[in-house]
Amino acid sequence: MPLIACPQCSSEEINGTPQADSRLLITCEDCGHEWLRGEARRDPGRPAVRTIDSLHAAFPTTLDVRLDVRERVAVLISDFRLDHRDADPEVAAFREKYTELFSRDGLSGARPEDLLEFATSDTLANAGNMSGLNRAWKTQGADKAAQKVRESIEFLLHGPESLRLEDRLTQLIDGKKVGFPSFNKEPLLTKVLCVAEPERFLPVLRYSAPTDGKKEIVKLVFELDLPPAEKVAWTIGRLAVWSNDLLRSLVGNDIPDLQQAAAFLAWAKTRPALSRA
Repeated sequence: MPLIACPQCSSEEINGTPQADSRLLITCEDCGHEWLRGEARRDPGRPAVRTIDSLHAAFPTTLDVRLDVRERVAVLISDFRLDHRDADPEVAAFREKYTELFSRDGLSGARPEDLLEFATSDTLANAGNMSGLNRAWKTQGADKAAQKVRESIEFLLHGPESLRLEDRLTQLIDGKKVGFPSFNKEPLLTKVLCVAEPERFLPVLRYSAPTDGKKEIVKLVFELDLPPAEKVAWTIGRLAVWSNDLLRSLVGNDIPDLQQAAAFLAWAKTRPALSRA
């Protein structure tokens, strides 16, 4: 069978996903371009092919939140802001430091000790148990480990523009790109996004988790169901970014400091929802 090259970037690093209509959805691993190959069987009962644009268009929006739920959340926001007025200066300093270090010009000079501190510090958000990362760091040595972490951050933040951020995130989490495997976890990579784009990304580091995932928060606070992550269409990177943007739209206008917005969501999810009241 002849090799297939991406028509957009000429890469041969591609994979094909069989569709219900017998065609293949081809995805370029390098630039993210998607196209269909083969002839479709004419069967109106089959589901349509799901591309990234059609998936994004189908993802829930603020308009899907019921009016009574929006009104309830507005009251909760007012109550929360009465007791939470000031931003944490320690968090602001942490963000400022790493925003500069993770920039195009600053990343190459980021010291190993600063990168390790970023991963293990709870100042912005707790990324979970770091024992595996600490062991790998010691095994490989600080200089080699730090270089691989820089490669992970470089690909996530400054990788090919033709590959969407959410798909770069997926590739790192799935282990399809170089970098430091112990760093290429959803919580740490999301934490990188929180300092790189502090006005967009909330410090809620997991898409789905028993008590503090974005999927669960959206359900508990806004009574919306988000899709479970899967390998082909609803990938973890897409869901992590899209759910973040949904939460940002739902609370960010009223609580523009996203550290406080995350604190509000952690508090609001413990309040009785209308459907459970």
